[in-house]
Amino acid sequence: MRIGDAAAAAGTTARALRFYEQRGLLPPPARTPTGQRQYGAADVALVRVIRELLALGLTIEDLRTRADRLPLLAQDPPPPCGSGGSGSSGDGFAPVVDRRIAALDEEIARLTRQREELARRASPVAG
Repeated sequence: MRIGDAAAAAGTTARALRFYEQRGLLPPPARTPTGQRQYGAADVALVRVIRELLALGLTIEDLRTRADRLPLLAQDPPPPCGSGGSGSSGDGFAPVVDRRIAALDEEIARLTRQREELARRASPVAG
């Protein structure tokens, strides 16, 4: 399928597909004799995974450093984040996910403190 069809199937834009390709998240697609990009179902599944991970707060750089592992997450069912074959889980997504969870925990703690302070200031003074 052409880039517009692949983008629509993945719920994004052709511009996003080109961006993911430029950043190394998507491998260069096959080309027609006239130079048009050609995508398959596996490419669309990979774009969906990329979009899901970005929506969860991972960054382009987080994904770029593990781009070779992204196709594993497009499998059905995907393996756990720390798995994926050779080597330690340090090669997988587990360290990236752990950092993101820690950042979310810090943000939750900050927001909880902020909420408590606001509630304290808003409550009537006992007298």
